[in-house]
Amino acid sequence: MIKRNFAVALLAAFAPFASVSAGDAAAGESKAAVCAACHGANGVSTDVNNPILAGQYASYLEFALQSYRNGSRQNAIMSGFASQLSDDDIADLAAWFSSQQGPLQTAERP
Repeated sequence: MIKRNFAVALLAAFAPFASVSAGDAAAGESKAAVCAACHGANGVSTDVNNPILAGQYASYLEFALQSYRNGSRQNAIMSGFASQLSDDDIADLAAWFSSQQGPLQTAERP
């Protein structure tokens, strides 16, 4: 019973990431042109106030954009942009940025 409850809780915790759809990176490249103003060419921002998107997990990017769009994540600029995006737009953008090389990396365990 405890294992079952743990499994249900684990699935619920990751449910927002389960709905990630495979986007079209080529379509995302053209849609990302407006993003370059703040997030840099190919998603590598040089401004410490704007996050680097290149190499980020597609699931995270989709979740973040969906959160800006539905208002659960607040930023006046990003909410304005995200409110205009369809689910396909979000998936395409996430596919594009996650396919780009960037300085992001996973920490190694000792």
